[in-house]
Amino acid sequence: MGKGSDSLTEVERTSARELVVTRTFAAPAHIVFAAWTTPELFMQWWAPKSIGVPLFSCEMDVRTGGGYRIAFGHDAASATAFYGKYLEVVPDVRLVWTNEESPDAAVTTVTFEDRGDNTLLVLYERYPSKEALDEGGGAEDALAEQFAQLDELLATLGTGGGRP
Repeated sequence: MGKGSDSLTEVERTSARELVVTRTFAAPAHIVFAAWTTPELFMQWWAPKSIGVPLFSCEMDVRTGGGYRIAFGHDAASATAFYGKYLEVVPDVRLVWTNEESPDAAVTTVTFEDRGDNTLLVLYERYPSKEALDEGGGAEDALAEQFAQLDELLATLGTGGGRP
């Protein structure tokens, strides 16, 4: 098993076309799920700070058949967009979406296993070819950084009482 830049995040290529990333977060599943599905929260952690390019916009229609569009950049003129459709949405349990900005993009599945005050999150990406996965070079380190940023955000949301 490989590790990204964050020792708490496990990154493994399980085949020539598949990447699996796991991490346990110190927050209940409903809070972690909200951080993945609420644009205001997602924008606070998704863009790796090391790249120096913020998430400029985030639109999410989080339902089976709904779509999303996120754009990185400092303004609309410099933004690079990523978009797709949600294939499956099971609140607090599972998200599956397409990445349609490229014919070589992955289908991504994220599961949220509730472990009381913790959540085991598993992100699984399946690419159409080995070359497509290889072209995503550095994705493993980016995901580790993103998950560390998510961990920081979750610490600010708290785990008691109401839902975010």
